[in-house]
Amino acid sequence: MTAAEIRFINPPALANFGTFSQVAVVTGGRTIHISGQVAWDRDGNLVAPGDLRAQTEKVLDNLREALAAAGASFTDVVKFTIYVVDLKPEDRAVISEIRNRYIDMRRPPASTMIGVSTLVVAGARIEIEAVAAVG
Repeated sequence: MTAAEIRFINPPALANFGTFSQVAVVTGGRTIHISGQVAWDRDGNLVAPGDLRAQTEKVLDNLREALAAAGASFTDVVKFTIYVVDLKPEDRAVISEIRNRYIDMRRPPASTMIGVSTLVVAGARIEIEAVAAVG
């Protein structure tokens, strides 16, 4: 199998916010798609209902476990899709501060954040899905 080569690009004609890349290009390797993770513990109990900060940390911990099960880590993530219940501008800062502890900020993955009215379970504030590429 060919090793995955990942290039993150911020074209000069697009805004560069420094917290995500506008483009991720993957050549070779294998692609891993991680289902949206909610702040559930291993028994399916929702952690910290309504608490965005605590739930973001749990969701990213769950993503770390899912990535590891596929032989990957956060350095292999090329794209996040983040769903946030009742998204407010200040929520982005909370989520980014926590997410940035998990990713390599020299090579931030592409990312989309979407405000939604509800998630699969009452009290869940955030769900994150990821795409990763490894050799």
